[in-house]
Amino acid sequence: MTVHPRARAEMLIRKPVREVFEAFVDPEITAKFWFTGGSGRLEKGKSVTWEWAMYGVTVPVTVKALEENRRILIDWLGDLDSSTEVEWVFTPRPDGSTFVSITNWGFNGDDVERIEHAVGSTEGFTLVLAGLKAFLEHGVQLNLVADRFPDGLGAVTPEAGGDEPPRQ
Repeated sequence: MTVHPRARAEMLIRKPVREVFEAFVDPEITAKFWFTGGSGRLEKGKSVTWEWAMYGVTVPVTVKALEENRRILIDWLGDLDSSTEVEWVFTPRPDGSTFVSITNWGFNGDDVERIEHAVGSTEGFTLVLAGLKAFLEHGVQLNLVADRFPDGLGAVTPEAGGDEPPRQ
């Protein structure tokens, strides 16, 4: 039996859905809690590039679906060697907060590699959501993504107790 794992990270953000959605669509905002730069706003059918300057990494992203304040679906090189899909679902709550769910799937490799990619992606997107929460709710930039691999991506090897890091 082949394993097809999905990575999932979820978090309540105590801000209105329009503000939380915009934080992922506008690269000027996203750069405050996830990547260091983006080539443009997310729009359905558009391709953009996201950059993590601290790691020397750029990733092409294609927006497959974008439903205002509800959902974003992209295709990207998320596990370093193949294209995966990432979906954000934004659920407004009666108190004005937003529940965000991020799911990543389509990992490449054998069963063990796909599971490792899903675990790494779950970790990465959890850091993204924690950084988003701190930024939107408290105006604090935690630098979680940059601080995850302080010695750079090349310093993370299986021999050093890690797997290839996720793109998040």
